[in-house]
Amino acid sequence: MRHSLTRVLPYAPEQLFELVGDVRLYPQFVPWLTDIKVCNEAAIAPGLTSIDAEASVGFSFLKERFATRVLRDANTREIVVSLLYGPFKRLKNRWRFTPHPDGTLVTFDIDFEFKSRLLDGLLAANMDRAIAKLIGCFEARAAALHGASAPAATG
Repeated sequence: MRHSLTRVLPYAPEQLFELVGDVRLYPQFVPWLTDIKVCNEAAIAPGLTSIDAEASVGFSFLKERFATRVLRDANTREIVVSLLYGPFKRLKNRWRFTPHPDGTLVTFDIDFEFKSRLLDGLLAANMDRAIAKLIGCFEARAAALHGASAPAATG
């Protein structure tokens, strides 16, 4: 299942890159993430870091854990997340933060498939709503951290 979303937000690309790249804080503002454990944080090259994160998620009927490798490239303002293990056959997502006259053009691409056909079917029926809710969590966090319309400084 593939999905892509783009949105212009009134924040600097660096602000949004830092927000999305700080996976340790996700449980504070993404309600279905109940815990995140991180390990193997490493600087790979100037501006390029890697971190492994194990997330615990909880919905009304579903409790799962999965682990990802998060590559954060401050040079290109991209974050790429790939699956290490969990209830997915595949999972990859990419965030890009591009300067825009009104702040930042945020591009979020995700491609995944659950091992369970039932879970795949449930999410397929609600994919647009699920992605919108996820992006909404990040937008609300950006507003809480930087104000409802922060200056769009780029660098």
